[in-house]
Amino acid sequence: MKSNRKSNLCTNTSAQVGIGTLIIFIAMVLVAAVAAAVLIQTSGTLQQKAQSTGKQATQEVSSNLIVKGIEGVRAKTSSTNMSSNIDLLILKIGLNVGSSPVDVNQVVISITDGTTTNNLIYGNNDKTYGYTMKDFSTSATAATNLDKLLTSTQATPGDNAKYYFTADKIRDEDSSFTQGKPVLNTGDLATFYVSTVSGSDTAFTDIGNSNVAGAQKDSGLDVGPRTSVSIVITPESGVTTMADFLTPSSYGTKETVSLYP
Repeated sequence: MKSNRKSNLCTNTSAQVGIGTLIIFIAMVLVAAVAAAVLIQTSGTLQQKAQSTGKQATQEVSSNLIVKGIEGVRAKTSSTNMSSNIDLLILKIGLNVGSSPVDVNQVVISITDGTTTNNLIYGNNDKTYGYTMKDFSTSATAATNLDKLLTSTQATPGDNAKYYFTADKIRDEDSSFTQGKPVLNTGDLATFYVSTVSGSDTAFTDIGNSNVAGAQKDSGLDVGPRTSVSIVITPESGVTTMADFLTPSSYGTKETVSLYP
């Protein structure tokens, strides 16, 4: 006697549902991984830019030249025969505490007497006007280069007095300041020389310690008594420094006149 056999087929779709969930999970993991990689790369780029910007901003704020004093020198032939104008400005320049080093080669001095404005660069800079100051020498003394500032001229851009200034070190402990590469560090002190020779003063023989023998060139400026003078000193990076002063009503018999502060 044969036994009755009954086959039952069971349909189960749970496995298919599990595979679909796994595919979605893997896709989510991949998307999250890609997003994380993008975020990490973006955050790294932003961090680098933030550090660079912060460094530049700090340098821009902290780098600051200080005008410690300005004296004016009158041209003369003798102690009793002096110009009625200031023909040379002597600026004593230092750095603020915490300032970054300042390359004087890149400093621009703008000076105006209310009528004429001269934009001056350092004598060894050939980038702005295409030429260094006529007869400027990196191996010469500061006094010699000052003489050339007052007396020399060239076809382009013209008289040295209208386009250049020179400088000399007063205090330079680390020997960073030379005529060819004048760099100011914190604690250094330097003198900037700016010619203000008037057209009416080109016959005098001496300006300070410089024997110009009447060869001095007209700067285009006229710094007589009661003249309002404005000076703006702009370094390569950092804030600008301003010095404004009104000259005395009379220079009297003084050859050197204190003008600022």
